[in-house]
Amino acid sequence: IKSSCSNLVKAIKGEVVMSEELDKMYQNILKNLVPDLWAKKAYPSLKPLASWVDDLKRRVEFMRTWLTTGKPSSYWLPAFFFPQGFLTAVLQNYARKNKIAIDELGFQFDIQAFSDPAMIEEAPEDGCFVYGLYIDGARFDIETHMLTDAHPGELYCEAPIIFFAPIENYEADPEEYNMPVYKTSVRAGVLSTTGHSTNFIIAVDIPTDKKPDYWVLKGAAFLCALND
Repeated sequence: IKSSCSNLVKAIKGEVVMSEELDKMYQNILKNLVPDLWAKKAYPSLKPLASWVDDLKRRVEFMRTWLTTGKPSSYWLPAFFFPQGFLTAVLQNYARKNKIAIDELGFQFDIQAFSDPAMIEEAPEDGCFVYGLYIDGARFDIETHMLTDAHPGELYCEAPIIFFAPIENYEADPEEYNMPVYKTSVRAGVLSTTGHSTNFIIAVDIPTDKKPDYWVLKGAAFLCALND
């Protein structure tokens, strides 16, 4: 980003040739779009340029704080370029600690009654608290502790913090909704070289008093980032 911006400034001043790539970058900036030159190297995002830059700064700040102050009490899942790798690492740590094959482990999900990570005083011994997700097509009722219909006119809402607990031979409750988590609202991706989707992350079991098929038709899902 730094080098391309520097070259663009020089090209505008006439100090270097304005290449086709720099011209496209200039046009994208004028339209508040993320330049293709940056998007090719970045994480999936549908945000306009101004919001994208703010989001990038938040991600860098989260990682810098983790590096300088140590293990956080909770994790902002959208901050990760490859969140599937982070979740696999959580399972690996538990597997090594308890000498269990990682293939036998899965996540059990505990939905908290709050969404403010500041309310978590210390990191759990095993597993992790995750925050920063949004719910599309539904909302989570804190009082009933169940997934319910969104308020009229409400497109998205903030999801409560979720505790990911490693469990041996975990079996999901068929009465709960297996709610997918996506990086963006596109809800589509391709398989990368690691065998993981470029958009789908994981499915989280959510308690509900309705049949899971109801939420499938509603298209209820978690999103790591909105489009604005």
